[in-house]
Amino acid sequence: MQKPLQELLDTLPQIGRIDWIAVRPERKAPMLVCDSVQLQAGRGIVGDRYNGKSGKRQVTLIQSEHLLAIAGFLARESLDPAILRRNIAVSGINLLALKGQQFYLGEALLEFTGLCHPCSAMEAALGAGGYNAVRGHGGITARIVQGGIIYVGDKMRVLTSLHR
Repeated sequence: MQKPLQELLDTLPQIGRIDWIAVRPERKAPMLVCDSVQLQAGRGIVGDRYNGKSGKRQVTLIQSEHLLAIAGFLARESLDPAILRRNIAVSGINLLALKGQQFYLGEALLEFTGLCHPCSAMEAALGAGGYNAVRGHGGITARIVQGGIIYVGDKMRVLTSLHR
């Protein structure tokens, strides 16, 4: 007997891992790589330019696996996540499967708010074809529900589905 689609969408037992963390203190400033950061509920990441601004982009995440895909599209061996200006790179879990989900990064609880699409700056940062290389691989945005300090190496896991 086949499972209903919603049950398949809600089943995500994998445990991910935080591989990389960075903040950007102001627009056009370089990313500052960190071993840990403090997430503030409803506000964002302490030290990041989006901290304290209302909206759905309190945290941006990208899959480490997608960094390899983007690099491959550009005939590179690797890609520094700072170029894409995301806050957190994770591995071991499909970020697109988090739609409609709340999830833990370490002890902090976040909620999926949308996709993080590339902008025209990707062409300048990555060269010709950079925008298209990131399409479908740009990661997600999230809102912080419960704050906490997160560290590189912390686990990432799904809490629950918001569809139920």
